[in-house]
Amino acid sequence: MPFIQNTDADRAEMLAAIGVRSIDELFEQIPADLRVKAPIDVPEGVSENELWAELTELASWNSTTEKGSFLGAGLYRHYIPTVVDALQGRQEFVTAYTPYQPEASQGTLVAFFEFQSMVAELCGMEVANASMYDGSSAVAEAVLMSTSITRKRTKVVLSAGLHPHTRRTVRTYLGATDLEVVVAPIGDDGRTDFSGLIDDRTTAVVVQSPNFFGVIEDQAAVAAEAKQAGAVSIASVYPIALGLLQSPGEAGFDIVVGDGQSLGVPMAMGGPSFGIFATKNEFVRKMPGRIVGQTVDGQGRRGFALTFQTREQHIRREKATSNICTNNALMALRGAIYMAAAGPEGLREVAEHCLAKAQFAADQLAALPGFELPYAAAGHFNEFVLRCPVPAREVNRAIDAAGMIGGLAIADHVAGADERDLLLAFTELTTREQIERLVKTLSSLSQTVSVG
Repeated sequence: MPFIQNTDADRAEMLAAIGVRSIDELFEQIPADLRVKAPIDVPEGVSENELWAELTELASWNSTTEKGSFLGAGLYRHYIPTVVDALQGRQEFVTAYTPYQPEASQGTLVAFFEFQSMVAELCGMEVANASMYDGSSAVAEAVLMSTSITRKRTKVVLSAGLHPHTRRTVRTYLGATDLEVVVAPIGDDGRTDFSGLIDDRTTAVVVQSPNFFGVIEDQAAVAAEAKQAGAVSIASVYPIALGLLQSPGEAGFDIVVGDGQSLGVPMAMGGPSFGIFATKNEFVRKMPGRIVGQTVDGQGRRGFALTFQTREQHIRREKATSNICTNNALMALRGAIYMAAAGPEGLREVAEHCLAKAQFAADQLAALPGFELPYAAAGHFNEFVLRCPVPAREVNRAIDAAGMIGGLAIADHVAGADERDLLLAFTELTTREQIERLVKTLSSLSQTVSVG
C-alpha cells in the first residue's frame, strides 16, 4: 500500500481536534531525558523510483529457489495454481476478520465446510476441523486432546522422527502439566523404534510419516501397538504425500494432523502456514478449534453454521478444548482452493513427480564415491538423508558456490547426529537440470576429497 505522508496542515488539524497546541505538548508526559532533542540522523528521502532500484539491487544478492533449492525439512517449494491467488485475494476474504463468530458469512462457512470435507477425505478420517495455527501446534493440541480421551494416563511417547521444532512445541504445551514426555529413538533403518516404550501409562503415541529423515514409517504397526495399549495414536502427515501413500485413517490412527503449507501456501521465509486436524466421529466433542456443519434454516433451505466452537471465550474456561481463535484461516482457505483445483488425480500427479525426482536424485548421488544413503532400505518420499564424505556444512558451501541452495545439515538440529548427514528435498518444481548440476557439484567434491 502506498505511503501517504501527513502534511503540516494535517498535523495541525489533528492537534487542534484533540485540544493540543504542539507535538511537544502531546508528548510532555514522557520524561524529558527520554525524549529525542535533536533531529534523528537519517539520510535525506529519495523518490519511490530510486528506492525501488536500490531495494532491487539489494534483493539480487539473495539466493533464490528458482535457481535450484534442495532445502525442505517441513517447508517446501510447490507449484501454486494461479486460481489460488485470484480467489484468496478477493476482498470478501482478505478483509474479513477470522471467522470464528457464529454469524460468519455463508460464503466463508461454505469454504470451510468444503475445506473440512477435503481434509477428512485426504486423511482417511471421518471429521476435520476448520484448521489450526500450524502443523506443530496441531500436534501439541492432539496430545492435549488425548489426555481428555484416556484420562489419568501420565506418559506421551514421541517419535524422534518428529520434526525437532514440533517436539519442542509439544514440550512447551505440556510444560505446565505432569505428563512425562518420552522420545522413541530412530532405528538403524531410519524408522522409529517404539520397543518397550508404549504401555498402560501412555496417553498418546505420535509418529510422523514421512519422518524428519524422509523415511516412510510403518504406520499400521504403530497404530496397532498404540491401540493394544489403550493409547491414542496420532499421525503427523505431509499432505502432498497423501496423494500417493496410504492415509493414516486407513492405517488405523485415531487423530491425523499436519502442516498445510504444501497445499498452495508460499514459503514466505517461513510463514505463515496453517495446520490440519482430523479425527474419528467418536472424538468429535474432544477436538479443538471450530467445526462448520451443514444444516437447514427455518424455511428448509440449505445453510451452514459453526456447529462446534468450544473455545475458552465462548464457554467456561475449564470446559474449553483449545484457545484457537485468530488462526491462519486465510491460509487454510488457500489450502481449500488448492485441493479443489488439483483434485485427487492432480494431487496424485504432484506426489508422483516428487517421488520420481527424489528417486532419480538418490540413485545418482548414491553412485558417487564416498556418498551413501543410510536409510535407503526403508523407503522415502521426496526427501532423503545423504551421508557425505565430509561435513554437511562443507557440502552446502559447495552447492551454494554452484548457485543453488543446499539441504539441511541434520547435526545442526538433532543432537548426536552424524555431521556428515545432509537432508535433501525434491518437489515437482525441481528440474532434471538442477539435479544433474547437484550431482556434478558433489562429484567434483568427491574427487577433491579422494585426491586429498
